[in-house]
Amino acid sequence: MWESHVSINRVFELRCRTTDYFGLCAIHKFNDIVRELKEKGVDKVILVTGRSSYKKCGAWDVVRPALEENGVEYVHYDKVGANPTVDMIDEAAEMGREFGAQAVVGIGGGSPIDSAKSVAILLEYPDKTARDLYEFRFTPTKAKPIIAINTTHGTGTEVDRFAVATIPEKEYKPAIAYDCIYPLYAIDDPALTVKLSREQTLYVTIDALNHITEAATTRLANPYSILLAKEAARLIFDYLPEALKHPDNLQARYALLYASAIAGISFDNGLLHFTHALEHPLSAVKPDLPHGLGLAMLLPAVIRHIYPATAKILAEVYRPLVPEAKGVPGEVELVARRVEEWLFSIGITEKLADVGFTETDVDRLTELAMKTPSLDLLLSMAPVEATRERIAAIYRDSLYPISRK
Repeated sequence: MWESHVSINRVFELRCRTTDYFGLCAIHKFNDIVRELKEKGVDKVILVTGRSSYKKCGAWDVVRPALEENGVEYVHYDKVGANPTVDMIDEAAEMGREFGAQAVVGIGGGSPIDSAKSVAILLEYPDKTARDLYEFRFTPTKAKPIIAINTTHGTGTEVDRFAVATIPEKEYKPAIAYDCIYPLYAIDDPALTVKLSREQTLYVTIDALNHITEAATTRLANPYSILLAKEAARLIFDYLPEALKHPDNLQARYALLYASAIAGISFDNGLLHFTHALEHPLSAVKPDLPHGLGLAMLLPAVIRHIYPATAKILAEVYRPLVPEAKGVPGEVELVARRVEEWLFSIGITEKLADVGFTETDVDRLTELAMKTPSLDLLLSMAPVEATRERIAAIYRDSLYPISRK
């Protein structure tokens, strides 16, 4: 296919609303970005990262010298967790305000970059808090410039307008979407992803697979979101097994990183629905639950519920996995089972019951899915009506493998 004929060493500009420097050694474009910021009068930035991944991946070896050599001062917030909270964002925003940060650099996967986006808004609205932002008490129209250095191949947040955070005391995990938080520049360098653990490699990639499954089947799905979904799915099914076997394979990492980026663009255009709306309550209730694992546990059940209404599209998207699918409603069980079998084959065998959820949790999770701010929008995008009964049924169907039913 085409990807074997493209040099991974050539850094190109993936232009969407964000200019994304994509390719091996793209991290060195950060030097040019810093020089441009400096020329525009930006000489103070805040870095937003997790505790250690920004160093392990190799990004820090380029970022720090680039800032220092160009005379750009920085403060560093390095306490972003796997499921970031509004308290983390407030703490980082306060650090940035006190320092006088004029731009925000997020280094990491979805959690640090989403947090960086949120901080960028709050730096422009010093009288607001992250709870104000995520409970929709105001509508931001401006944010400090955001530079997103992506180190995983899953979220696509480096090229979209979305961010997510948890409000712990309410067990809410809302999403925001504003044009002002498209990153000014992003960096997608496959070399930064080779240190991902096997579990991280799995979970972030499944996030991308869910992005395109949903973006291709929402009520706003369009030819662009579907086209990107088909290509992202092909790349994931072709290259995820190779990345799991050979983590240092840069061709595989490049393909998965590209799949993640175009999946982000796909759902930026087509939006999301069930799996993300129903996963957010899972990881809000259990903050240690990886987002991608939650999505994987829900995906087969979601396909069972939406396939009859979206058979033609999903048959095309999942063609590499289910080549015999004809796109007719009656093959729903075939496709759902094949997806679950594939998840099991790559090592994701858990279902909701395996991580501590039971039948008694279904009503609570359903209520959170329906009441968490912003999730109602996702549910309204579903290709079939998102009734309380259907939401509960998806949770119930995800407690155990399809083969038990």
